[in-house]
Amino acid sequence: MGQLVKDKVILVTGSTTGIGECTARRIVAEGGKVMIHGRSAGRAAALVEELGEAAAFSLGDLQDPAVAPHLVESTVERFGRLDALVNNAAFLARSNLDNAAVELFDRQVAVNMRAPLLLSQAAVAQFRKQGGGGHILNVGSVNALGGERNLLIYSMTKGGLMTMTRNLSAYLASEGIRVNQVNAGWTLTENEKRIKVEDGSEEGWWENISPEHAPSGRIFTPEEAAAHIVFWLSDQAGPVNGSVFEIEQWPLVGQNASK
Repeated sequence: MGQLVKDKVILVTGSTTGIGECTARRIVAEGGKVMIHGRSAGRAAALVEELGEAAAFSLGDLQDPAVAPHLVESTVERFGRLDALVNNAAFLARSNLDNAAVELFDRQVAVNMRAPLLLSQAAVAQFRKQGGGGHILNVGSVNALGGERNLLIYSMTKGGLMTMTRNLSAYLASEGIRVNQVNAGWTLTENEKRIKVEDGSEEGWWENISPEHAPSGRIFTPEEAAAHIVFWLSDQAGPVNGSVFEIEQWPLVGQNASK
């Protein structure tokens, strides 16, 4: 495998499971160093043991505003610098107009919107200390474009994240700091397997998905999403800034629904 992010130090939130975990593995495989974040010490420690000296971990619940600057500080203490931030962590829970509760709204906004903002503040402060440059890569969702009927609050937060990406990219461009986003489509993470079963689907549902929802015959793997993320973190992406890339199997704008 190549060295897309050779010697880059990258903080990835929510990186003990799913897309974040695969991103951490891909960063190390591509020559980088990664600060892993999560809430489970056991999962984080096991992943660091697997990845070796190029990885470390820092724990914390992103509902706590103090965790964001702490993660950046921990990264710099361990590796001496910070080259990129991946705002991957998110809290997903079902909601619609009739059952949206204040407590659920506050929790999803805290994790999915406020934490990326606070992490970006701390990361940019560090980038400036280092003389400028750096990259923020936000991991969103195709639900940012409207969202499923049972993902109201989650979709709202991902729409807000997308707006933040575009706003910050313009604000920071003159400092050589790039801000981009990937909006992940339907991805077969362990959490997604569990959630669909809890919603009533049978075990192994992912082996029989209709072409309407997966024209290729399957949905994305977290490893595939991670490959996109690491590419945008690399110098091969060039000076691309303020872009939102949808990882999906069909056009999300202008497609007529099947009849």
